[in-house]
Amino acid sequence: MRILISGASGLLGLNFSLHFYRVHSITGLVHSHLLRQLPFCIYAVDLFEEKNARSLIDEHKPDVLVNCAALADVDACENDHVRARRLNAELPGWLAEECERHAVKLLHISTDAVFDGRKEGKYREGDEEHPLGIYAQTKLAGENNVLQVNSDALVARVNFYGFSISKKRSLAEFFLHSLQEGRAVHGFTDVLFSPLYVVDLAQILLEMIEKQLGGLYHVVSPESQSKYAFGVSIAHRFGFEENLIQPITVAEATFLSAPRSKNLMLDPTKTQNALNRTLPGQLEGLEHFYGDYTGGLAERIYALQ
Repeated sequence: MRILISGASGLLGLNFSLHFYRVHSITGLVHSHLLRQLPFCIYAVDLFEEKNARSLIDEHKPDVLVNCAALADVDACENDHVRARRLNAELPGWLAEECERHAVKLLHISTDAVFDGRKEGKYREGDEEHPLGIYAQTKLAGENNVLQVNSDALVARVNFYGFSISKKRSLAEFFLHSLQEGRAVHGFTDVLFSPLYVVDLAQILLEMIEKQLGGLYHVVSPESQSKYAFGVSIAHRFGFEENLIQPITVAEATFLSAPRSKNLMLDPTKTQNALNRTLPGQLEGLEHFYGDYTGGLAERIYALQ
């Protein structure tokens, strides 16, 4: 397949591209991160401009467009509503229209943050969303804009971790590098989530594309844990001091500005049924993360910057 990936310098876009460039023709789109020594082609494009976004399909002629482009910094979205709305809400709609017009499969990446976290238990695709902040509100608008104009599009709500060019795109990297430096950090005991290791997520998403799935899916681990427990598990697996991860509640975190949901747990049953398999649990994902780190993946990604 010819796969075009927007946001190709981001955590998911880059890992997806590096994992599949040998078996598919990958073209990446970046905004300002001009990476070096990549095994696939990249092009710089400003997707803030509508005309640039709408010309992508004609220019690159992909079979599939994977839209990972977004303003994902929650606090930055609060400070720049215009940019957040353009990239997270309007851009997905433009891409969905162009993919519909040219019969190109669209995979749009969304987030688990669209819920307010007040539900007891895990959220399913049919549950009513109540996004708390600008990031969550614009991401939900992006989902709606996609599905309103392109019924064949696949929208995946995700939460993931892995290795990025900045060394700080994911919570796992934050914990890992802090622990390596012997620096104490906080972990939220009252924020629950269901993250997947990004390479596992990439494989799952490709399976969904190959099956021509469409509509809204929760693509997360079937197991959940607190962000504090997640940090402790990384410390334990990598052999660092677990007490460097200090438990804290959201109410005690004076360093946060944007509102955040405490319950980010999604139910991936619909995805598992569609793929006829169980998605990776927390320990399985952590083992893959650890194995790729010891295998040199992190250093290879860091060297691309």
